[in-house]
Amino acid sequence: MTHLGLRGERAALSAGLTDARQHVLGVLDGLDDEALRRPTLPSGWSCLGLVRHLALDDERFWFRGVIAGERTVIDAVHLSADNAWRVAADVPAQEVLGTYRREIGHADEIMAGVDLDAAPAWWPAGLFGEWRLHTVREVVFHVLIETACHAGHLDAARELIDGRLWLALT
Repeated sequence: MTHLGLRGERAALSAGLTDARQHVLGVLDGLDDEALRRPTLPSGWSCLGLVRHLALDDERFWFRGVIAGERTVIDAVHLSADNAWRVAADVPAQEVLGTYRREIGHADEIMAGVDLDAAPAWWPAGLFGEWRLHTVREVVFHVLIETACHAGHLDAARELIDGRLWLALT
């Protein structure tokens, strides 16, 4: 692949991630604290819990931990039994949304300076069994898919909460 092709690929991955992340935040726009915390499916997850999951288990884990090898993130994976999908009642919704936005910023900085063909700096041995991602490109693509999938979950949740459709067909 030519150098221009690699820049185009990086730009396409970045644009896709940006679109999916904006979808996540946009579909929640206008929901009050109660609605953000309301479980919408029998599993009990809330929109706010899903955003916390995206912030911690996707943006932070994959970019800061796996791609960059940031020690504090790696240590937290091994030391914490925290369930990112649950948000304590005393944690303000804006704090969770702010954490997501900050982790996106960190992830974008990391992605801008890393070779897509490079191996991840760290891999959580045993956490995923035999499954493994071998390049930064694969990790970024995985986060893009995960974020887009969860954006779709939030579409459905928002419709169940108040009937609003993110992309209404006319």
